[in-house]
Amino acid sequence: MANIKPFQGIRYNPQKIEDMSKVISQPYDRVRHGLQDKYYDLSEYNIVRIIKGKEFEEDDQENNVYSRARSYLQQWLEEDVLQREEEPALYVYHQTFSLPGGGTVTRKSFINAFELVRFDEGIVLPHEKTHAGPKVDRLKLTRATETYFGNIFMLYPDPENKVDAILDRAVDREPDIQAKELHEKDVLHQVWVVTDQEVISQVRAEMEPKRNLIIADGHHRYETALNYRDEQREKFPDAPENAGFNYRMVALVSMSNPGLTVLPTHRLISDYKKMSAPEILEKAREHFQVEEVPNRAGLEARMEDALGSVGCMGLVSKDGMYFLSLNDKEIMKELAPDRVKAWRELDVSILHNLVFDHLMEIPEEKIDKKENIEYLREPDMGYEEVQEKDTSYLFILNATRIEQVKACTKAGEKMPQKSTDFYPKVITGFAMLPISKDKRL
Repeated sequence: MANIKPFQGIRYNPQKIEDMSKVISQPYDRVRHGLQDKYYDLSEYNIVRIIKGKEFEEDDQENNVYSRARSYLQQWLEEDVLQREEEPALYVYHQTFSLPGGGTVTRKSFINAFELVRFDEGIVLPHEKTHAGPKVDRLKLTRATETYFGNIFMLYPDPENKVDAILDRAVDREPDIQAKELHEKDVLHQVWVVTDQEVISQVRAEMEPKRNLIIADGHHRYETALNYRDEQREKFPDAPENAGFNYRMVALVSMSNPGLTVLPTHRLISDYKKMSAPEILEKAREHFQVEEVPNRAGLEARMEDALGSVGCMGLVSKDGMYFLSLNDKEIMKELAPDRVKAWRELDVSILHNLVFDHLMEIPEEKIDKKENIEYLREPDMGYEEVQEKDTSYLFILNATRIEQVKACTKAGEKMPQKSTDFYPKVITGFAMLPISKDKRL
């Protein structure tokens, strides 16, 4: 069962922080390309100082990014910049934004303490592969602070959106928090603190029988939480089931929510010298129809026309731009006979297995280690790089559809890394979950 609970969150004190926009941030793994410096400049209390702090050459075992994170948390609590909630609460969280094709939608979620369960129990399912590096980093931060700052973004089945309806009635008032975040500037974030026990009981009852919840974003964080929980259980075998470390802060979103939006993640391959652009295209023609297009607008128009099709992608090199469409899906059955049909028909699977591994001869382990590959939500940087370097190649993809995510997770298939980009990101800093050994939920 999906066991959720309200919790006494740690929140920024509105008497001390008048503008929440200055202290919130993207999830830690999105803080790159100079964004860290921008958050630091916004406020001395920005949450990035804890979740993705700066590292220095003189760092050692005693003084490092994790010890500084612990010090910031303790200091901000002592200064009353951060406060603990008086009552256990669910945090209703709405994100209102414009769609790329026009129109405005609101994605509704609620933040809660979610009882951790292993994937083989069938309650929570992963949909992407994970790697060791990020899990080591997050585990060190959790050990140092005994607090969760960022959310797991998790989808739950609710065809009639009953949970949203319960919470909509509970938040028919002005939000307790309203802000816009530095990076995704056009998204309006609104948070309501819900402590009404009747409302909480109704939501818990609706969630309790649910299974097959899908991690949309935060696979590394969820697996880290499982590892930390197991560590703590070994240290404190007599701790009760409601010990804080048995739970993880999660933002739950209904799979039927009309604001659920998935964006594509494009791939930029750099420093590739095994083949030239003409040689790559020659090999691609063995399995794809290859159509040269005159410019970026033309390529993106062809990609839009191909929405819902299997095996369509763009290839951008210094020599030109090309629209590729797969001739025969059966090639994926030959390359990945042990995979289910839903996995074989993902554009990202076709790109990684057929194009990268089979045609360009880029070993899977290099992709897994993120060697010479960058994942881009906005492809602008990729277009610029390929014009400057004849060893760089940009691959343009359409977004993975939520139906494809459901089909793969139902079959127990993990999709290639960065197969989905759920937009917008669940922002860090609105609530924090303390999980020290004496914390009870």
